[in-house]
Amino acid sequence: QVQLVESGGGLVQAGGSLRVSCAASGSFISRYSMGWFRQAPGKEREFVASITRSADASYADSVKGRFTIFRDNAKNTVYLQMNSLKPEDTAVYYCTASRSWGRGTQVTVSS
Repeated sequence: QVQLVESGGGLVQAGGSLRVSCAASGSFISRYSMGWFRQAPGKEREFVASITRSADASYADSVKGRFTIFRDNAKNTVYLQMNSLKPEDTAVYYCTASRSWGRGTQVTVSS
């Protein structure tokens, strides 16, 4: 069973950038497709981005062109680079793989 720990969240102004990380242990991420989801207060958890074992990426329409998901199998870590951030990107960001979830990292974008 893979364990996931997110980090890198914080407070950023609108238009700024942030990179969040998801470090895995207990298994190698090279075995899995990896994903990022987010949940804003009072809203359902929603898909943000995913990356397959062969590094094919998919994005929600709301983040396409602004966010980039990438993986470093040597570091057993997946990243989400977030540019041109908007206040509506404010949420707790969660990493997932093989039905495992991390505890999330808070991203807050001020206007």
